[in-house]
Amino acid sequence: MRPSSHLLAPGFLARSLDEFKRFAKIVYTQESLRTATTPYHLLDFTNPDTITMCKPMSDADIGGFSKVALDQMPASATEPAHMRFHGNISIDLPPNRPQIQRTGYAAWRNRDRGPTIFGKSLWDVDPYIYLALRVKSDGRKYLVNVQTESIEYTDIHQHRLYAQRPGEWETLLIDWSDFVRTNYGQVVEPQNEMMTQKVRTLGIGLTDRVPGPFDLCISSMWATNQVEDGDTHKEQG
Repeated sequence: MRPSSHLLAPGFLARSLDEFKRFAKIVYTQESLRTATTPYHLLDFTNPDTITMCKPMSDADIGGFSKVALDQMPASATEPAHMRFHGNISIDLPPNRPQIQRTGYAAWRNRDRGPTIFGKSLWDVDPYIYLALRVKSDGRKYLVNVQTESIEYTDIHQHRLYAQRPGEWETLLIDWSDFVRTNYGQVVEPQNEMMTQKVRTLGIGLTDRVPGPFDLCISSMWATNQVEDGDTHKEQG
């Protein structure tokens, strides 16, 4: 019996090795038996390959006129390497498409990751209290979006990204328990606890429908139990 070709693909083997190393570290450090002390890196945009895992989206997908781009920016003397999420929001409706009654949004998320020898690639952030983001915002009303292996596949858990110092780099912490369950942009009940053991995608969206340019820089996103010093801000739910 021969293994299928995708099981021998370099990406599959690399992902499987990364997962094996992570599991081995958990066992060796016994972090599963106590509070995790090592940050769990989820999306690291200092690595240029990470941006290739991300999917931009906007109302242009349904005929709207908003523009969105994801650009990899190299490190400089004053900034870390990062991904730039930018573009322009338009609320103009597409002509000859009367069924489209609402536009004016842009977003991105990571694409579903390929499988490993251990099964589907999912993030288990259950041992951690916070989602941490290293960002430089323009101050607009962005939402952080989390998708899990929910019973309702279209559920998205959302939380506002409250930048404290627009135009400057800062680290923001969001308690995983503060995310709100939504479906197609509407808050839904019951507000079931997020399946933090099975996180599928992370992303950020802009849905305030305010016309004009937007610009958000993201260096990294990770799960942590540590409240850092300095420019770290814990967001209130």
